[in-house]
Amino acid sequence: MLLKLMSLKQIYLEEVFAIETQAHTHPWSFSLLENINGRGACHKVLINEDEKVVGYFYAQNILGEVTLLNIAVEPKLHGHGYGKYLIESFLEMCVSDKAESAWLEVRSSNHKAYRLYDAVGFNEVDRRRDYYPTEDGKEDAIIMSYLFL
Repeated sequence: MLLKLMSLKQIYLEEVFAIETQAHTHPWSFSLLENINGRGACHKVLINEDEKVVGYFYAQNILGEVTLLNIAVEPKLHGHGYGKYLIESFLEMCVSDKAESAWLEVRSSNHKAYRLYDAVGFNEVDRRRDYYPTEDGKEDAIIMSYLFL
């Protein structure tokens, strides 16, 4: 598995949007995804050996506190280690940027993602009750953090 993690550029947005709409029940809009140069932006794409985007993350680094805003892997590639590669790359980026902490939120129903974040060292610190919309109501967001010492 030859993979490259690269900075998100305009040329990748169509592929990112395709993954976004397949991977999430409530995907970000294209206009939100195309804002790649916002304050503290550190967005990355994961490129395979065929030069195709297979995953990505959007993150924001404000004064050493990095928030993972969005992360996804092409659904047909789930279970092949791409998600783990992305989250570990995110943490490596945080270390190289000398971050003090990393934060994320995960849907309470997303057990696979929660287990992955827990396995790489994130800790659950709080919940936002009824934060995420679902098809039949709302569900909690689990807030997780990772502290760099």
